[in-house]
Amino acid sequence: MNLTLHVWRQKNAAARGRFVTYPASDVSPDMSFLEMLDVVNEALIAGGEDPIAFDHDCREGICGTCGMMIDGQAHGPRRATTACQLHMRTYRDGDEITIEPWRADAFPVVKDLVVDRSAFDRIVAAGGFITARTGSAPDGNAVPVPKAAADLAMDAAACIGCGACVAACPNASAMLFTAAKVSHLGLLPQGQPERHTRVRGMVAQMDAEGFGTCTNHFECEAACPKSISVRFIARMNRDYLVATLADRGEPASAEGGTG
Repeated sequence: MNLTLHVWRQKNAAARGRFVTYPASDVSPDMSFLEMLDVVNEALIAGGEDPIAFDHDCREGICGTCGMMIDGQAHGPRRATTACQLHMRTYRDGDEITIEPWRADAFPVVKDLVVDRSAFDRIVAAGGFITARTGSAPDGNAVPVPKAAADLAMDAAACIGCGACVAACPNASAMLFTAAKVSHLGLLPQGQPERHTRVRGMVAQMDAEGFGTCTNHFECEAACPKSISVRFIARMNRDYLVATLADRGEPASAEGGTG
């Protein structure tokens, strides 16, 4: 296939960016999107030009490192698929593709398609540690966890922190990411001692980072490569309300145990 790419090029955070058009020739339909960019970069380097900078690591759809807007969609047109797992057979010969970085104030552009997502790291750090003793692996039945709670916690823990939810949201909200990180511990018995301080700390850090608010567009769930449900946002909001009331010393009803 022969394609035309319109790629956002920006030397650094302070520089003014612009779209630059590049040909992508002899692209195999079996290539991944990132492999296609590798081939384009090889041609740029051979011609003495600066290669296109983009984030990548495992290229197996599990690390959350890659991330870019492809034709206005986070990670591209295929649902529940990261950019590194998007294959070129999705496109047809002659297609034109527009590629740009995540667009959010809390994700400043570093260079080209690379953005600084360290705000996510600070949100996670604000959740602190758990005081439950971990040690060596306990007997499987030593800490009873209802299967429904275990399954839901695993669904939340599937979040890879790629930032697609933020990029897809019209408000650049990080609610889905934060809710997933709050919930996967809040659903398990080991996460109960710090349940209230965790949600307060992480929500406060999320707000401090400059992310927008959630207004229920549901674009975050649609763009998430791991199909994280917006139900976790509702769960985090309940936990946050209960934690806030508890902090004020007011009586509040909360889901107990592993609820």
